[in-house]
Amino acid sequence: MPAGVLLLTFAVAVTALVAAVLGLTVTASLPPDDPLPAPARFGIAVAAFAVAQLARLRFRTASGMVSITWGEAALIVCLYLVPAGWLPGAALLGAGVAWAAMSLLADRQPVLELVRITGSLTAATALAAVVASALGRPMLAAPTPELALALVAGSVTYLLTTAWLGGASLALRHGISIGPPLLAALRGKLLMFVGNVAVGLVVVTLLELDVRWLLLLPPPLWLLQQTYRHRLRGDQERRTWRAFAEATAALNQLDERGVATAAVTGALSLFGAALVEVDVARGDGRWRRYRGDTGGQVRDREVASPARVEPSEQVLVRPLTVGSTEVGQLRVHFPRSAPPSTRERDAVAAFGDALAAALHDAATHRELRLVTARSSYEAVHDQLTGLLNRAAMLTKGDQALRQLAHDHPVALLLLDINQFKEVNDTLGHAAGDQLLRLTGNRLAALARPGDLLGRLGGDEFALLLTAVPMVEDRAAPLAYALRQAREIAERLAAPTEVAGVRMSVEVAVGVVVADAGTADLTELLRRADIAMYQAKEGGGSVTAYDSSRDAASTDHLALLAELREALAADDQLVLALQPAVDLATGAPTGVEALIRWRHPRRGLLGPADFIRPVENSEQLGSFTRYVLDKALAVAAGWAREGLDLPISVNLSARSLLDPRLPAEIGEALHRHQVPPHRLVLEITETVVMSELEVIDEVLATLRSMGVQLAVDDFGTGFSSLTFLTRIAVDELKVDRSFVIRMADSPEAAAIVRTTVGLAHELGLRVVAEGVETAEQRTALAELGCTAAQGYHFFKPMPADKIGAVLGSMVDTARGNVFPLRADGAS
Repeated sequence: MPAGVLLLTFAVAVTALVAAVLGLTVTASLPPDDPLPAPARFGIAVAAFAVAQLARLRFRTASGMVSITWGEAALIVCLYLVPAGWLPGAALLGAGVAWAAMSLLADRQPVLELVRITGSLTAATALAAVVASALGRPMLAAPTPELALALVAGSVTYLLTTAWLGGASLALRHGISIGPPLLAALRGKLLMFVGNVAVGLVVVTLLELDVRWLLLLPPPLWLLQQTYRHRLRGDQERRTWRAFAEATAALNQLDERGVATAAVTGALSLFGAALVEVDVARGDGRWRRYRGDTGGQVRDREVASPARVEPSEQVLVRPLTVGSTEVGQLRVHFPRSAPPSTRERDAVAAFGDALAAALHDAATHRELRLVTARSSYEAVHDQLTGLLNRAAMLTKGDQALRQLAHDHPVALLLLDINQFKEVNDTLGHAAGDQLLRLTGNRLAALARPGDLLGRLGGDEFALLLTAVPMVEDRAAPLAYALRQAREIAERLAAPTEVAGVRMSVEVAVGVVVADAGTADLTELLRRADIAMYQAKEGGGSVTAYDSSRDAASTDHLALLAELREALAADDQLVLALQPAVDLATGAPTGVEALIRWRHPRRGLLGPADFIRPVENSEQLGSFTRYVLDKALAVAAGWAREGLDLPISVNLSARSLLDPRLPAEIGEALHRHQVPPHRLVLEITETVVMSELEVIDEVLATLRSMGVQLAVDDFGTGFSSLTFLTRIAVDELKVDRSFVIRMADSPEAAAIVRTTVGLAHELGLRVVAEGVETAEQRTALAELGCTAAQGYHFFKPMPADKIGAVLGSMVDTARGNVFPLRADGAS
C-alpha cells in the first residue's frame, strides 16, 4: 500500500476513534418517559448503519471500484432516534461489522483497507452529526422544515466527506488527480443520494405518526434498490462500451509498438486492472512483452516465450490468434477487491480479438513495408554488388546533369575488368561474382560525395564525377578526370585474393569530359565506351575520348558548328509552310511551319538531315527561339492581311525540359502581337515516356497562357491512350504512314477511323497528314475526318507565296473558315 494511503488510513482511524470515544462520554439527554432504554437505541443505530452498508451497490471506474450505500438514509434515521454524540460510535461498530462480514464472504479486503473504509464512514458520520446538531436538535423532534433542513445538511456533509475521502484514497493509490474519481463517485451517487434523503425523511415522518407504518416500507425499498441497481448498471455499461470503442479504435495503428502500447493503456483504463501484459509473437520466433500497471508507464522487453499464468478469479488470460496463426497473448490482472464480472470477462475476450487483429495487421503491414522497400531497392540496384543498375544510373545521371549549371564540367569514367572471362572460365562463376563484388566495394570506397557509381552489367562499371573543378583552363577538367581514373585503376590493381587465388584486378577505363548541358548520360556512355575500347586496343589502362576517332560524331560536330553560323545569318534557315484544308469546304484550317536549311555548301537540307544533332546539342534553345520567331512573324503578317489562321510549330521533347520556355514564348507572342491561341505547338507521344515534373509544369503553363497543343504522328507512340489521359491537347494529327496504307490495309483504315472517333468523343480536332491522292481524300471524308494536309492539296511553300494561296482558298470557300476552337471544327 502506498505511503500516502497509509497516512490517510492512520488519520481517519485516529479521527474515528477519537470521535467515537468523545461522543459516547458526553452525557446524552433522553426523555424521562422514553419507552426504549439507551442500549436499545444505540443497538438500533448500530443495526441501521450495518444494514445501510450491507445493501451496497458497486460500480467500476477507471480508477477502481466505487461503492454506494444507504448511508444517508441511516444517518437521518439515527439522527432522529439517537443522541448525536452516539452516532460515531454506532457507525464505527455497524460499518466495521458490515464491511468485515462482506470482506470475509466476498471481497477479501486487506485489514488496512477495512480500517480505512470504517474510519472514513465514522469520521463522515461525526462531521455530519456536528453540522446537523448545529442547525437544530433532530432527536425526536417534530417534523418541521427546520428539522428537514438540518437533516439534509447533515446528509450533504456525509456525502461530500465520504466521496472526498474515497477519491483521495484512489488518487493516492494510483498516483492520479483526485478530480476524476471524486466526480465519478458523486455522479454515480447523485440519484441514490436524493432517494436516500427522501427515504430517511419518510421514515422519520412515519415514526412520528405511527411506527406500524414502517411495515409498508420493505417492498418500496426493495423496488428502489432494484431501480438504483439497474440505473447504475445501465450507466456503467454505456460508459464501458464507450470506453471499449475508444480503446479498440486506439489499436488502429500500423506498428507493433503502437498497437501493444495502446492495448496496455486501454486495458488498464477500460477494466480498472491492476496489471496488464501483452506478449507479441515475432515472425522470427522471438517474443516481446509489453507490461503496464496502475503507474501508467508501459515497459517492454524481449522474452523467450509467453509467461505461463494460469487463469484465476483475478487473472484473465486470452490467447491472441487470427485463424490458426498465433500472434500473442493478453493477460489482465484485476484487483483482489474487484474481481471481473461475467460481462467484463466477455469484454476482455472481445478486446483480445480486436487486439489480435490489430497486431496481425501491424505485422502484415511491416512485412509489406519490407517487401516494398526491398522491391524498390532491387528495382534500382544491382543485386550482386548493391550499386545502381543501368536503368537507375541513366535516370539519376540525367537528373544530376540537369541540376548542374549548363557550362559546369562533368566527367564519366567507364571501367571494364580485363581478363574477367578467364576468371569465370578458370575459377567458376562464383569466383567471378566475388571479383565483381570486390571491385564494386573498392569503387564505392573511392567514390566521393556527389559522384554516381553503378554497375551497367557484366564487368562494366560507370562513375559519374560531378565535382569537377571549374577553372579558366579548358583542359583542366580533362586532366582532373584522367588523374582520378589513373588513381582508381592503381587502387583496383592492389593484389587481392579471389577463390583462394591471389590476383591483381586490372581495368580499362574510358574517360569523357563535357559540359553538363551538352549531352545526356546515354551520349556520355557512348563516348566513354569508345574511349574504353581504345584503351583496350592500345594496351593502356586509361584513355580519354577523342572525337576525331568517333565516326558517329565527326560530321555532327561540324554540322553544329555550321548551324551556329546559320542562326546568326538571316537567309539560311527558312520556313516552308503547308496549309491544312477543310475536306468539306476547302477552306484553310491552319498552317504548319516546316524548317529548311539552305546550306551554302551542302545544299538544301530537310529536318531529317540536321534536327537530331540539334536536339542533342546545347544549341536547341537558340534554334527553337529562331523558328518560333520566324513563324510568329509570318502569322503577324497574315493578320495584317485579314487572314486570322493558326500556325503550327514542331517542338522537340527536350525543349520541354527548359522551365524558361513558356516565358520566352510569351515574350515572342507579345513582341509580334499574335494572340496565344493562334500558336499551335506540335509535340510527339514520346513526351509521355518522361516522368519529369518539369515537363508537366511547362505544358500546364503553356495551356494556361492559351497556347494550343497538337499531337504529331498520333498512333505511332508506345501508348497513345495513356498520352491523352496525361496531356491535355487540342488536336490530333494522324501519321502519314496510316493515311498512305489505309486504302489497301484494313488495319491502317481501322486506326484512322478509331483516331477520328476518339477525337470527336474528346472534342479534339483531327488532321490527316500526308494525303497524296484523291482516293485518300475521299476515304478520309468517308471515315469522318474533317481536315487534312499533304501534296494532294499543297506542297510546302515559301512564306512570301503562301499569303496569296491562303487568300484564294478563303475566297473559294466563300468565307466558311471554321473558328479554331469551335465545336467539331477541324
